[in-house]
Amino acid sequence: MDNIFSLIPFESVALQISEEIDACNDLTIKYGLKLSQAQIMNLIKRRFEALEDTGRIEFGEGVLKKLIVTFCDSPYINQDTYEDTLSELQDIFYYFKNESMDGISDDELIHLMKLSLDGECEGSLDYLRETVLETAARKVRFGDNVDSL
Repeated sequence: MDNIFSLIPFESVALQISEEIDACNDLTIKYGLKLSQAQIMNLIKRRFEALEDTGRIEFGEGVLKKLIVTFCDSPYINQDTYEDTLSELQDIFYYFKNESMDGISDDELIHLMKLSLDGECEGSLDYLRETVLETAARKVRFGDNVDSL
């Protein structure tokens, strides 16, 4: 049993998630952002890879829909980089859930990511990952209040 995720019926889960993500296009089109079916499937595949890479298990729709809804109005995301940015944000999210030892809720982490990306990171995913979230994860691990982040 090398790959626990191979036990999950990918096609049925992917179809359900795909429909939910496709429905997000109704919101994101206002910001000039739209995912094709191929892009949606790429992001869903990347979700399973990110979960496997981080040793996480997730039930339900996952975090992708929340990321889309939260980040669609970012001035630093455009159609040309939309899929890649969402993929990276998804990877960053799962990595920092582990790094913070789940000491921060999904919504709090997404909120912190959004405020930071649109603020001090000025759209830099590298800065978000390597500086802001590393510092935040360290604070959470040492018991600092999430509100002080």
